[in-house]
Amino acid sequence: MAFTVSTAQVSISPSLDVNPYMAGYGTLDGGREATSSDPYESLWARAIVLWENGSPNLIMSVDILALPRSIHQRARQRILALADWSNSDILIQSTHTHNGPVVIDTLHPFMCYGLSDLSMVETYSQQLEDDLVEAAQTALNAAQTSVTLDYKVTTASIAYNRAGLSYLENTVPVIVMRKGNGAPRAVIFNYACHPVAAGMRTLFDGDFPAGACNYIENNNPGCFALFLQGAAGDQNPMGVPSWELRDEYATTLGSAVSTAMQSAGRTIGSPLQTSYKEIQIPLDITPTAGNMAAVRAAYASRLPNLDGNPAWYGRHAQVMIGRIDSGSYATSVACPFQVWKFGGSPQLRIGIVGGELVSGYAAYFRGRYGGANGVIVGGYGNESCYYLPSAQFLPPYSAGGSYEGGWDPDYPGIAGGAMTVYGHIAHFKGGTTGVEATIINTLDGMLA
Repeated sequence: MAFTVSTAQVSISPSLDVNPYMAGYGTLDGGREATSSDPYESLWARAIVLWENGSPNLIMSVDILALPRSIHQRARQRILALADWSNSDILIQSTHTHNGPVVIDTLHPFMCYGLSDLSMVETYSQQLEDDLVEAAQTALNAAQTSVTLDYKVTTASIAYNRAGLSYLENTVPVIVMRKGNGAPRAVIFNYACHPVAAGMRTLFDGDFPAGACNYIENNNPGCFALFLQGAAGDQNPMGVPSWELRDEYATTLGSAVSTAMQSAGRTIGSPLQTSYKEIQIPLDITPTAGNMAAVRAAYASRLPNLDGNPAWYGRHAQVMIGRIDSGSYATSVACPFQVWKFGGSPQLRIGIVGGELVSGYAAYFRGRYGGANGVIVGGYGNESCYYLPSAQFLPPYSAGGSYEGGWDPDYPGIAGGAMTVYGHIAHFKGGTTGVEATIINTLDGMLA
């Protein structure tokens, strides 16, 4: 079967008069604002369309902290209308930079940053949705290049497990799309690490993933680079954050990929099989009148914010009380799962889950599907509205509470940690019907 590829990128860097507010960290009430319309390095929506015998398949990376469900769902429906393709043929992923712009809904602008006037955030969010559609349309219309596909795995020593677990993601899977003369036309590379090497800055920037893409393109003329974020929920970069560290790690990762690209890996190809599902993951909340009264009282005790918690805990409590009083709280959240399978021996599988997937899931699925040579696992796919912890992050295994698990030991029955940032009422449910079982059973069924 024949493959061709076409590419496009659209700048998504906002000017200060459009949206100066920066997403990530959430430590400043009233929002952290960029000090210049000129980014440290431009933010992009990068799109690759891989055509298999004339049928398009889109993979897009977006230099944004997280795409909320609202933007993702609207953009996806508009992109679906652009071509004759299936829902599963469209994969959109956030790179999770912490120096990107604030968008609506996720992370919740009021709860996380204390922003009450959302007019600029809403304007930018609509523009971002339009930009995603434009990137897809431009890539579909761009000139196509005949390519072959090959795959290999290298490594980079950037990350550590910030939760102190034994899992360490240091593999760098590399998919290269080569022209007839062997020169790379496009590359997709994967790594699992929070893009926080630069630290909390006042210039928009895609952090080391964006820098790695630029490094690859500068050192491989004519090649288009796209970063695919891994299971990075509990992985941070080593070292003291700085612009210098960000640039060092961009070079480390970009150089590793560039070196791997110099010779072809094993051939992958047809048939390309795609699948997509949305599954509800239950929150650990009992929606009886008596329990909800107790939950409301626990949130009311947080309102004065006298316990040394971050300021957003009080704002989160305020919103949760409003949802309880109106009966509008959720008892589960939607999670998208997407799998692409390439032909070849062994078969290469890509499994992408929405949300901040912790690294234990990558270790688990590599153990089932032939290691990094057989499967690429990532989070932040399509929409990213929560952390996706394994059982180790939930009670009773994590007795002292857990940011990734979304709970605190002083109020274990209500949201804590990351679930206050993402704006949910409780942490995920554990056990045989909870978050770990749901992720493993769903993704395993799609990868098999």
